[in-house]
Amino acid sequence: MTSDQIFKEIETKLGSVPGFFKAIPSESLAAEWELFKKATLETDSPLDAKVRELIGISAAAARLCWYCVNFHTELAKLHGASEREIQDTIALSRFGGSWSSFLNGIDYDKDEFSKELGEVVDFLS
Repeated sequence: MTSDQIFKEIETKLGSVPGFFKAIPSESLAAEWELFKKATLETDSPLDAKVRELIGISAAAARLCWYCVNFHTELAKLHGASEREIQDTIALSRFGGSWSSFLNGIDYDKDEFSKELGEVVDFLS
């Protein structure tokens, strides 16, 4: 597909062609658009669209990406996510990041962690 054909498809799917698509080098545009469609517009997924977007918010928050947080937040709302669900997603992302920093910072033994995790899962089962 030519860039113009891809832009027409983007406009058909999104209603317009966001400028960031125009900034993608032409030799990468087709591959990037395919990945974008699969990640954000795919309907053949075991995860429903709201859950996929909440995961997107969490990943974007962890990466400190303002653009992606806003993008996935708006799509999550479009798919029925409540403000409380969005807030909880962001809080869980922060919580996980905090523990990750701590455990990696103290270089906690991975074998010990795995053993203890198994004990906790057994207890909770």
